[in-house]
Amino acid sequence: MTAANPLSSIPQRPAAHTVDVSFIIPVYNEVDNVDALIREVAQTGYRLNRSFEMVLVDDGSKDGTVQALRHLSDEFPQLRVVCLKRNFGQTAATAAGFRYAQGKYFVTLDGDLQNDPAQVPEIIDMLEAENLDIVCGWRKHRQDKALTRKLPSMIANRIIGASTGVKIHDYGCSLKVYRAEVAKEVPLYGEMHRFIPALASIDGAVIKEVPVNHRPRVAGTSKYGLSRTFKVILDLLTVLFLKRFLTRPLHMFGRAGFAFFFVGALILGSLVVDKLFFGHDIGTRPLLLLGVLMFLTGIQLISTGMIAEIQARTYFESQDKPIYKVREVIQHETPQHDPFPLGQSITR
Repeated sequence: MTAANPLSSIPQRPAAHTVDVSFIIPVYNEVDNVDALIREVAQTGYRLNRSFEMVLVDDGSKDGTVQALRHLSDEFPQLRVVCLKRNFGQTAATAAGFRYAQGKYFVTLDGDLQNDPAQVPEIIDMLEAENLDIVCGWRKHRQDKALTRKLPSMIANRIIGASTGVKIHDYGCSLKVYRAEVAKEVPLYGEMHRFIPALASIDGAVIKEVPVNHRPRVAGTSKYGLSRTFKVILDLLTVLFLKRFLTRPLHMFGRAGFAFFFVGALILGSLVVDKLFFGHDIGTRPLLLLGVLMFLTGIQLISTGMIAEIQARTYFESQDKPIYKVREVIQHETPQHDPFPLGQSITR
């Protein structure tokens, strides 16, 4: 068995795809599930009639998951185990999987055996036939508790879909298939893994959703609770900003800034007229404080937008990062006739 290299030693973008399909599976304290998981995923991989690999990212497990995976790697040469130093969370584990994977297509799954990999071959065929970038699974008949899992998820999915414009029934379903170049371009921080379709849509990714089989958990315990709802809301704000104002942050801050500035200026102007022409005392009027507050808030918001605009330009220009994405370039493949072949000179 070959020992895993440190994450920093793996290049961000491999020069070429060494396999066709990479199964990327973050796991955390799933010692009771990993044996059946690897065998089931490997069986699906053999059915693909393509080269494949299984990238298991252990997110700091403490229950013997790593030891079980170590033994399985001797039996399955397609298995690569990436062990994180501590529990960083599912987003970080997914990002590590994307970085280590070397396939043309990425297939993400949960490590609890609730995602059924049997549909993966047909989903990959669909992705290729319809020239899609991402195919998202939809747990239409979800096998989870209604009050603590299904209801909050349904509400969150509708809010995310309405806010981002990417209307997906089930953002939380881990069973997804990506083109590798699309997945690697998505920056993942915080709890952003569930927002990958929305983030990819910023660059024009073509996304489709298909119903998938979902199974009840038979071993281990769920690692998620209602507390993640607040993280989802905060990350949604980040996604909305990136989707709408990444290249023009001044438009967001400037609108609110000018509104506050204009209203504040009107209030202060009316008070100045009241003082100069009518001799009324304005020093103790609450309206004076409101006018000053709105006037200064407007200036501050506009200034913040200007600073954000400079940072956005630094972000793109320092990396020579374009503000657009090219899907393909279509041109005539037959070279045009050269009227002056090599070796001939032009006589004047």
